[in-house]
Amino acid sequence: MILTKAQYDEIAQCLVSVPPTRQSLRKLKQRFPSQSQATLLSIFSQEYQKHIKRTHAKHHTSEAIESYYQRYLSGVGKNGAAPVLLELANEVEYAPSLMARIILEKFLQEREETPPATWLAFGNEIQCTWLRSQIIKFPSSKSVINSMLRDPSQIPDGVLANQVYQCTVNDCCYGPLVDCIKHAIGHEHEVLLRDLLLEKNLSFLDEDQLRAKGYDKTPDFILQVPVAVEGHIIHWIESKASFGDECSHHAYLHDQFWSYWNRFGPGLVIYWYGFIQELDCNRERGILLKASFPTDIVTLCHSTA
Repeated sequence: MILTKAQYDEIAQCLVSVPPTRQSLRKLKQRFPSQSQATLLSIFSQEYQKHIKRTHAKHHTSEAIESYYQRYLSGVGKNGAAPVLLELANEVEYAPSLMARIILEKFLQEREETPPATWLAFGNEIQCTWLRSQIIKFPSSKSVINSMLRDPSQIPDGVLANQVYQCTVNDCCYGPLVDCIKHAIGHEHEVLLRDLLLEKNLSFLDEDQLRAKGYDKTPDFILQVPVAVEGHIIHWIESKASFGDECSHHAYLHDQFWSYWNRFGPGLVIYWYGFIQELDCNRERGILLKASFPTDIVTLCHSTA
């Protein structure tokens, strides 16, 4: 689905005042029935991520973290089964999975730094230090925290484990569950593109084959024999299972597309969930945008594939 900048801005404006919930997504679909669910979901997710990036710093001050942690402790102290963390995240307009990470990091930090009450029975610092070294600690390293977020059963506190689980399963834009879904969708569209290339009898090298040849930054597919699409020569194709908005497209241009162009020549980017029409402005420079696999491919023998 290709949208004009005005159409995109209208959708984005509607998202300013709605929470990032599945109910909000259903309302968005009712407001824009002509747009596909997948396109709206992609825009919904991207706009929310922009909001989180803008407000990220204020949630990570020492004062904010301490306040959130004390509110969590107070909440679960009253009712450990209630969705305390999820409700806190919604109240302060922060992603539930990211709130769960803040509280988990603070919990592990407290666990590492606070000596057990039994240490007080030892009256000198040397004995206390020795006893600390014998305690099995749970390091708050990024890898450990990521593992616990993926599998909350690893968290050494049953109440917190349940709170983290509630956050991850109810977060539709962040967290390990969302990351897994995004990865699967991206892979699904790469497989779809591969099948379409094979169907058209086009010879290509995929990303794995290119990396085996020593390339470090590559598009999804390099065409071994270039083709023409809408009068433009195409040497490579990149699959993006997302909507191409200004922010993401400009980042991709800087980090990926111009590098591909410089190394392999002109190419094609497929934004499967659509893009802003005005962004397709680099055709003459060698980067073509499409919202689906092209049907008018012209091969070397001048016939339509």
